[in-house]
Amino acid sequence: MTGTDPGLPDPTDPKHADEQHPSRRRWALQMQQPLPSSTVFDRIAFLTGTVSAVWLASIISIEGVRSPWAVLLFIPVWAIIAYLVLPRLHRLLSDLYVPDYFFGRTRTGDGLLGDPVNLGVDGTAAQLDDVMTRAGWHRADEITAASTWGIIASTLTRRSYPTAPVSPLMLFGRRHDVAYQQEVAGNPKQRHHVRFWHCPPGWLLPGGAKTDWLGAGTYDTDVGLSLFTLQVTHRIDENTDVERDFVVQSACDADPAVRVRLLHDFTTGYHSRNGGGDRFITDGNLPIIDVTDVRPAPDTAAETGGDPLADPAAARPGEGPGESLRTTAERSMRRAPLSTFFAVGVVVLGGLMDVFGLTFGAAADPNVQAVFASGQAADVALLIGVLGFGVLISLAQLLMAWSTLRRGRRSRAILMVLLAIGVLSTAIDYLDGTVTLGFNGTLLSASLQCMALLALSSESAGAWARRRSVPSN
Repeated sequence: MTGTDPGLPDPTDPKHADEQHPSRRRWALQMQQPLPSSTVFDRIAFLTGTVSAVWLASIISIEGVRSPWAVLLFIPVWAIIAYLVLPRLHRLLSDLYVPDYFFGRTRTGDGLLGDPVNLGVDGTAAQLDDVMTRAGWHRADEITAASTWGIIASTLTRRSYPTAPVSPLMLFGRRHDVAYQQEVAGNPKQRHHVRFWHCPPGWLLPGGAKTDWLGAGTYDTDVGLSLFTLQVTHRIDENTDVERDFVVQSACDADPAVRVRLLHDFTTGYHSRNGGGDRFITDGNLPIIDVTDVRPAPDTAAETGGDPLADPAAARPGEGPGESLRTTAERSMRRAPLSTFFAVGVVVLGGLMDVFGLTFGAAADPNVQAVFASGQAADVALLIGVLGFGVLISLAQLLMAWSTLRRGRRSRAILMVLLAIGVLSTAIDYLDGTVTLGFNGTLLSASLQCMALLALSSESAGAWARRRSVPSN
């Protein structure tokens, strides 16, 4: 007689199959959970900013056709399209048609398919960092205002910048955990670089293999414009397998304890384009660098409290809970991502312009002078109330901007709401004919608010605001 014992679980039942692999089920349930409210809020602000950017770009283009200075508008129109409109449209569309599961490709911050995943690593973060450092690789800086200016200056002057930042790529729904690079002959335009992501607990590669880290190594050949977003970016060499093998060989040469195992035909050999529009080819093999037998240098763990991937500026000797407000703000400003720093700068500029316009500009306005000259108490009170409310809103934006730079999560959310209200108010006034958008302060103010909203709603700004600082020992 055939059949199954009714007292035993049926091995063909998917429910019991999940029970035999609890780690897989936990990961599957985690991927199916609803988005956090903070992420939903950021996406709503992101969508509002995207629509506003398209609207403002259209108005600037129309005004440019009417103006003899149309040629001078090429730069602002290009900047809005390349850095505000196209990336956001790519992100919205790619969320619909690009699958959100692992198939051997990274994604750019705009949602486009990025570089191929062509490396794996077995070992801890300390072991990986020790091997890469001894192999001559440098940890890439985070993208901040200082590092961005550094890469621009080094590129224009052809000066060496061995720790220049790399653009963020996404895997497992997050940006890379660490990136390493090597300059070529001190030229910042050409460099070897590789990004690494730590795999989620219990996660298995297609086919059932396991590894602790996945990486994407490519070789930068020059600087140019992205084919898909028109942004200034590095161009990569087409044969990514050569760079993959270079990373593997450098790790093996750094320590005799390093071993390599190869997953043949991990993916089908293919050719494609990355997020910048550069062609690449790969044979589909996946070498996995085994550093589990490497003994990290003791000074590496001592400098970072045991985690070589921790932020060394997060905890400094002698700075306890009573450190000054000024010190905290200065450190936040140094470590803030470029998107947050840019947004705060734009808000400060726009807020100062609004305060100046509502005070000195209103005093010189003939209509305002006529109201005060009329002596009508009700009209004067109403005008003062309107002007005062506008000044308070501008001052509130400046206060929230300062708090956002100090990593205030609620301040960032309040600031995005204020910016969205400002853009929507301008749009409503434009549609009902209250204001005219030309080459005037109204258009400039709306543009600044839109740029700040898009920058604050970016993933880098949101991740930095939500990231918890490492407590000092």
